[in-house]
Amino acid sequence: MYKIESYTTLHFKQWNDFVAQSKNGTFLFHRDFMEYHADRFDDCSLIIFEEGKPVALLPAHKAGNIVYSHWGLTYGGLILSNKTKLTDVIKITGQILQYLCEGGVRLLKIKAIPHIYHKIPAEELEYALFLANAKVVRRDSLFVIENKSALQFTKTRREAINRGVKNNLEIIEEPAFDLFWDEILIPNLHAKHHASPVHTAAEIIALHKKFPDDIRHFNVYHNKKIVGGTTVFITDTVAHPQYISGNEDKNMLGSLDYLYAHLITNVFQDKKYFDFGISNEEQGRKLNGGLAFWKESFGARTMVHDFYEVETANFNLLDNVLL
Repeated sequence: MYKIESYTTLHFKQWNDFVAQSKNGTFLFHRDFMEYHADRFDDCSLIIFEEGKPVALLPAHKAGNIVYSHWGLTYGGLILSNKTKLTDVIKITGQILQYLCEGGVRLLKIKAIPHIYHKIPAEELEYALFLANAKVVRRDSLFVIENKSALQFTKTRREAINRGVKNNLEIIEEPAFDLFWDEILIPNLHAKHHASPVHTAAEIIALHKKFPDDIRHFNVYHNKKIVGGTTVFITDTVAHPQYISGNEDKNMLGSLDYLYAHLITNVFQDKKYFDFGISNEEQGRKLNGGLAFWKESFGARTMVHDFYEVETANFNLLDNVLL
């Protein structure tokens, strides 16, 4: 039997040390990252112990009688050690479901961690969820470049990149988040989607100070004026643009094409994957074809990101599955 405990601040170092040594954790699960938006979520993260040592973590929050892992993060699920095996995870998942069920939780909803973020294979939870009759309730399409087998940029994309060269664009890596947010990102999101960035400029600046190697920012200038930029989240295996935006002249100048060619071929060529992220809307049911075309023109191809929900009362389905 495993022992399950709710996370408290007393577990801060133990939690972060486990994430750092895990086979599928990233800096998004560090408590300093998770807690930048602690006021927006009722945290109910769990630590699973065996003989006094943590063997798994569940970053999670609660709303009513549903637990989510974790809707404030890009992905979630069980964080596992290198030593944790499939039979262990089946038992752990069953105990977590029982623990939640007995605590009045009806559903557990999980954003799986896409396998490109795993340091070594770590899809034990997905199999355990299958045994528990979990449902796939959403599937997003990620557009990913695998650097060791990268495809060539298309002719159209190379022409756009060359416009950036001819326009003497300058790319500068700098933590000028507020400039990009105020001049480019916020106006664009408001004009196109009547929306705001998930992170405020103050939040991303504070996060960058805590994770300077994991959050990097690049601005593009034309005649000394900012015309575009991107904020990139970096893990052991993946470089992922979290934000990207350009001004109204981006196509004429080739600003975003020039920027991304530089990032893919120069800055992050040593990463296993370059993850452009999704081009979906309406819970994965709609695809932005133009955005997908742009990403694929750099050689990106599709991987899926699955979202699950499972009834906690199904914990007994994980009993007696081992032959």
